[in-house]
Amino acid sequence: MKTLVSLLLIATATPVFATEPMQRGDQMSVYQARRKGKLMPLPEILKRVVPAVPGAEYLGFDFDSSTSIYTLKFLRNGSVIWVEVDGRSGQILGRTGR
Repeated sequence: MKTLVSLLLIATATPVFATEPMQRGDQMSVYQARRKGKLMPLPEILKRVVPAVPGAEYLGFDFDSSTSIYTLKFLRNGSVIWVEVDGRSGQILGRTGR
């Protein structure tokens, strides 16, 4: 019992860090680009891309501010599908998975 309590105390006291912390500058640059019309809104990109991956469940996205590329993640029949989209034009640049 003491061992279990000790493990719980260690587990709850150990800080958890993200592998890549959010960068305030990146967030601000995306915000400014979006306001100036240089980036499409994510809902507009999703309206274009989701139909191109029929039968797949949309799981989320990642955004690379240095290239303005959204990487959208989908799941279909147990397989992960990654779709890269140009954040400026909404054009699909590539995809992996089936």
